[in-house]
Amino acid sequence: MIIDSARPLIPIIIVLITTILISLSKKRPNVREFWSVAGSVLTFISVASMVPDIWRGQTIAYTLSTIAPGISLNFRVDGLSLVFGIISSFLWIFATFYNIGYMRTLNEHAQTRYYTCFAIAILGAQGVSFSGSLFSLYMFYEIITIFTYPLVAHHQDAEGYAGAKKYTIYLMGTSKGLLLPAMILTYVLAGTLDFADNIVTGIFRKETDCLWVAVAYGLFIFGFAKAAIMPLHNWLPSAMVAPTPVSALLHAVAVVKAGVFCISRVMLSVFGVELLQASHLGLYTAYLVSFTILAASVIALTKDDLKARLAYSTVSQLSYIVLGVALLDVSGITGGIVHIANHGFSKITLFFCAGAIFVATGKRKISDMEGIGYAMPFTMAAFAIASLSMIGVPPVAGFVTKWYLLNGALEIQNLPIVIVLMVSTILNAGYFAPITIKAFFQGKKSGWSRSDIKEAPATMVVPIVIAASISIALGLFPDFFVGLVGRMMP
Repeated sequence: MIIDSARPLIPIIIVLITTILISLSKKRPNVREFWSVAGSVLTFISVASMVPDIWRGQTIAYTLSTIAPGISLNFRVDGLSLVFGIISSFLWIFATFYNIGYMRTLNEHAQTRYYTCFAIAILGAQGVSFSGSLFSLYMFYEIITIFTYPLVAHHQDAEGYAGAKKYTIYLMGTSKGLLLPAMILTYVLAGTLDFADNIVTGIFRKETDCLWVAVAYGLFIFGFAKAAIMPLHNWLPSAMVAPTPVSALLHAVAVVKAGVFCISRVMLSVFGVELLQASHLGLYTAYLVSFTILAASVIALTKDDLKARLAYSTVSQLSYIVLGVALLDVSGITGGIVHIANHGFSKITLFFCAGAIFVATGKRKISDMEGIGYAMPFTMAAFAIASLSMIGVPPVAGFVTKWYLLNGALEIQNLPIVIVLMVSTILNAGYFAPITIKAFFQGKKSGWSRSDIKEAPATMVVPIVIAASISIALGLFPDFFVGLVGRMMP
């Protein structure tokens, strides 16, 4: 059943108002930070209010305007929408508190601009979540790109501008050179840019030329470069010049999640399961992203800079989401989409930990972190928990992802994908476990007193501990997000 309601607009309007209030509070930092906190909380509440309807198997839809036949600025809420909408709004709350501690401790410049752009990036994420057509999706996707540029270039030095330039060239270049042609071709072939009502049939007619459908599909897969599928991944490590909270925004909250969400939405709501199975495009996609999973993991093994290692981990982990959807069976799709949530909490924990380490000690290199677990026990314990999630160790959230992905690969009897999942797990352990070992089992192991503990400010450490705890909770009680995904299954 489809409910005609403007409720999907409410989170977007709340973030927009929050952005205006933040920008007007430039000379009053306490007020500015209050608006950030209040806006993030209210946004999450407005998103969560739609859960009961979706849980009952309903879909919320609303058309704001019709530009041309089949081209509308419209909105849609289903299980997939809510997974990303809930994660991006809820993690904004954590990021806001962390931002306050980070920006104040380091006395960063241009904080009003920073908080404003951060909020607009969340607005874009909410818009992407609840888009009901390719037209709406593209508009909000571009908003994210435009307003994260100042965040990547925040330090306004040569390194920051270089990273931001590469970020913009990759993302704007692919959106203009690949996404727009993909949308035009889709409109010509299907006569509409609106998403299909179910994930089975898609929007293309059966008599549509398969070659052109495949061309459009390829343009979409590489056009959404925020997903960081190789070889269009290099912008992501380069963007690590940004402040650590921005890295967390890029990796866990809005930017890369928007990329894999868009690919998932297009695969399921534009092409549909039947077409992707019949054309084998789903299988080809699974093999494509399998290369990214393994190659990025191998590169991560070579990085001594903590943020660089986490960046290549993100490149690898994002492709788990696309891989799961590309398996085109219930278990695979469930594992892929649920990983949007599981990876979000775990990865934001890891980047928050990296920022806390830098604020407290000035350390960036993994090789310099021997014994740091004794100086920063809460931070490094949370890092260890989030690492276990990335590896896929029970009972942390990442185990749920790999359980469903492995079941999905076994259900379609695809041995190469099973091997990829097993090998990637070993590689995950290879680049995460040494950090925890170095922190707690190497270097200074005794003689630490309470005066040696140099945790970052509580506004940074508390969100870290809570986020890590939620990763455990999602591993023990995965039914909520699994249930949301189940509501969109035929």
